[in-house]
Amino acid sequence: MLYFIGLGLYDEEDISVKGLEAVRAADTVYAEFYTSRLMGTTLEKLEALYGKRVCLLSREEVEVDPAWLEEARKKDVAFLVGGDAMVSTTHLDLRLRAAKMGIKTRVIHASSIVTAVSGLCGLQNYRFGRSTTIPFPYISRGKRIIPETPYQVLLENLGRNLHTMLFLDIQSKPVERYMTVNEGAALLLEMQANAGERILDNTLGIGIARAGSREASVKADLLPRLTGFDFGGPLHIIIIPARLHFMEAEGLHILADAPASALKGLIRPS
Repeated sequence: MLYFIGLGLYDEEDISVKGLEAVRAADTVYAEFYTSRLMGTTLEKLEALYGKRVCLLSREEVEVDPAWLEEARKKDVAFLVGGDAMVSTTHLDLRLRAAKMGIKTRVIHASSIVTAVSGLCGLQNYRFGRSTTIPFPYISRGKRIIPETPYQVLLENLGRNLHTMLFLDIQSKPVERYMTVNEGAALLLEMQANAGERILDNTLGIGIARAGSREASVKADLLPRLTGFDFGGPLHIIIIPARLHFMEAEGLHILADAPASALKGLIRPS
């Protein structure tokens, strides 16, 4: 059996009881932390809780050559991921590969940022459109390249009156770095400038940092103002809301300290 086990949002205590029991009973335990990270813990703390050695897999070992899947033919193998298992298409690909190999699979769920943002800021979860990721710019032939897909997805969602969740890039090479809300907001504004538009200048943005921790930071304001707000350490995420139900507006004001001036004009008629 191959178990896909979500670890939750922040530290080693976020795993479910069911997930913990499965890890402790597994013959082998693998993990990947490049799609998401548990910033409130370490590999050593995870191993101490599980009483098991955890083998950390690289992106290549997960996406290109997952030879370790063969072990699940005869053993119980636990594959650990931050957040909820199966949210990433990478994990779905692994499950489908295992199924084609005749390996039985099971998913044990955990808390995810996809649902946590609604509870943290007050937005209604059924009103979200397509999500996307803001990547770090890169250099190609001496030119700085900023992928425009996040901006296009955001405009499409706003056109359909849907909220947008923007994941922020995580890189491990050449050095480990995590995109901040400030950097993500600045990049969105740069994408807008490249398109010759001004739509986001008066658009509300919500920044969330360290969801699941006791020190979570949640702040809503006009997107240009978020570039100067101190959200603290990673992981960060950005949400751009569409028009708001009056309860969403009240939630943003109380839970995310959104200024009344930033909410003005966003509340849809009841």
